[in-house]
Amino acid sequence: MHLKLTSTLLLGAALAWGGAAHARDLTVVNFGGAGGAAQKSAWFDHYTKDTGKPIIEVAYNGEQAKIKAMVDANNVVWDVIEGETGSMPQGCESGVYEDIDWASILDADDFLPGALEYCGVGTWVWGYVMTYNTELTKEAPTSWADFWNVEKFPGKRGMRKTALYNIEPALVADGVPVEDVYKVLSTPEGIDRAFKKLDELKPHIQWWEAGSQPVQLLAAGDVVMSPVYNGRVFDAQKEGYPLKAVWNASLYDYDYWVVPTGSPNKEQAIEFIKYITAPDQQARAAAAIPYGPVTKSGLAKVSPEVLAQLPNAPENAKNAIRNNIEFWADHGEELEQRFAAWAAQ
Repeated sequence: MHLKLTSTLLLGAALAWGGAAHARDLTVVNFGGAGGAAQKSAWFDHYTKDTGKPIIEVAYNGEQAKIKAMVDANNVVWDVIEGETGSMPQGCESGVYEDIDWASILDADDFLPGALEYCGVGTWVWGYVMTYNTELTKEAPTSWADFWNVEKFPGKRGMRKTALYNIEPALVADGVPVEDVYKVLSTPEGIDRAFKKLDELKPHIQWWEAGSQPVQLLAAGDVVMSPVYNGRVFDAQKEGYPLKAVWNASLYDYDYWVVPTGSPNKEQAIEFIKYITAPDQQARAAAAIPYGPVTKSGLAKVSPEVLAQLPNAPENAKNAIRNNIEFWADHGEELEQRFAAWAAQ
């Protein structure tokens, strides 16, 4: 779900709040925006009501350096952090996050494949879907090949300024079946092929970094298409924006809850994560924003109307790409460096 942010609170404010209250109140950090609002209504408020324990909410933009600085300084004021697939494995392996054996604490058999990884627990399943402004295209695009086809669909393309979630669509646009994407990427030739395809689109790209930006770019007509987090699309549609998502060959992934090493509220952090991964809490969040539950029991409690909007609904996921966490753990750093150099050229 990741970089899905409408406002970022400065670390200084977080330090001030946490320094005054961390011994008493749990500080939970997420990406803000529609996802943050959904977490508050579905989880935080209910947790406080049921336990009597307040929660301090902080929004951030995924900055790992802030977390590492807290841990290195032994001044950890954040207790539960929502992180992305791209950063979670490295944080777990480097000791920035607590090495918690979640499989011994939670019912591992109830969690969907990939929802318990390293030292993280899945927050929810979110989709990264090609989205277009229906008022700016004469016909509806249906594939990543259409996204790359600027002659048939003229106009700028929005794209997040990272390698993560971009090299996979590039290969699909170049004709690679979704089931073979990571097989192709496992070779240097496959990675070169993805960057060569990105070269074709580069003159037409409008970069974005925060999750709120692609919706803004689409609504303003600055771009005609962009990948967007599916919860953002849903929220924009509710507000009347003429945006439509294309589920074909969409990507889906988890965000993960992690506990920073040295949190004075480690035990309460574990209690909180156990609480929000219960079936009722998972279903309630899916009803608040169309991100999928991370447990089978939670998914079973979702209504058919809500299920139809989720990335891990059978119909939406049938030709989707599930992010390969092992691939990105092994190659993410080098690919992000190559991508940054490529984007700067």
